[in-house]
Amino acid sequence: MELLLLGIYAFFAWLVFFKFKWLPWNIVSQVITITLPIIGLTVLILTLNVVAPSSADVRVINYVVSVNPQVKGIVTEVPITPNRPIKKGEVLFKLDPTPYQLDAKNYEAQLAKLKVDLVTAGANTRNLKQQLNAATGNRNAVSSQLKLAQMRVRQFEELSKSGAGNKFDLEQAQADVANLEAQLASAKASEAQVREKMAAKTPDGDQDEVANIKAQIAAAEAQLANARWSLDQTVYRAPANGTVISLALRPGTMATPFPSIPAMNFVEEENWILAIYNQNEVRKIKPGRRRRSPSRCIPAASSRPRWTRSCGPRPRASCPSAALTPQRELRPFRQIVSRCAC
Repeated sequence: MELLLLGIYAFFAWLVFFKFKWLPWNIVSQVITITLPIIGLTVLILTLNVVAPSSADVRVINYVVSVNPQVKGIVTEVPITPNRPIKKGEVLFKLDPTPYQLDAKNYEAQLAKLKVDLVTAGANTRNLKQQLNAATGNRNAVSSQLKLAQMRVRQFEELSKSGAGNKFDLEQAQADVANLEAQLASAKASEAQVREKMAAKTPDGDQDEVANIKAQIAAAEAQLANARWSLDQTVYRAPANGTVISLALRPGTMATPFPSIPAMNFVEEENWILAIYNQNEVRKIKPGRRRRSPSRCIPAASSRPRWTRSCGPRPRASCPSAALTPQRELRPFRQIVSRCAC
């Protein structure tokens, strides 16, 4: 640009002093003619460095993600082709899900059994109470029948002494009393047995048993969630739009979650375009200031030398109206990386 301006100035100077000879070509005009372009170009260059900084040091950076499976397994499918564009969410590879499906079913069965045990623990307590109520009712009924039978025995004895009663009826009544006494003893034994069971099964014991089962249910649910997560990890999808390079996976390969040996490298589609500017070129930019550029707006951060990201459809080493956002400092002098969403 400077050479073009200098050539235009020289052309007009030739027209004025040599072609049309509007001014004489002497010492004064020679000094003025030579001094003016020097001063003008110097002012122009210094002004452009401030209002329209440019840089020849521009670098393009891509994110490279090392892809590693979260679980180990045999690779069953690799449906992608290296160095071809891939959309976010597309399947990169699949592992054999059989072991993780079996684990999930096993934990599902354990969880179902524990839930049944929890219901059974509550039902056992209710069943013992019902058994106690039934034993108590049976004892009371047999006791009432025994009292009635004993009263009849006394009546038959009085009738027998007076000669008005039948000896056979007295013997029958005595046999009924003996039978009812045996039934009463059996009912009391059954009631005592139920009471002993309830005494052994204290309320605190019931609570401890229920709490233990609930803790086992929580552990089984956590194991089931982990098994289902492992099952989901057998299908690995693209984390973003990009391209796969260094594809080493093939069906039948054992894939392991080992960070130092990635299964493949994924290059994201998003680019970083970084340019370095000198301090005097951006000293007028103040923190928080925003200016519109031909591409996007970038928030200002500092007036120090920095790295900045140029936005737009093509790499731009010059971003005259862009302001900057600092992220971190780089050496040898303070350069600050900034980012904008392109």
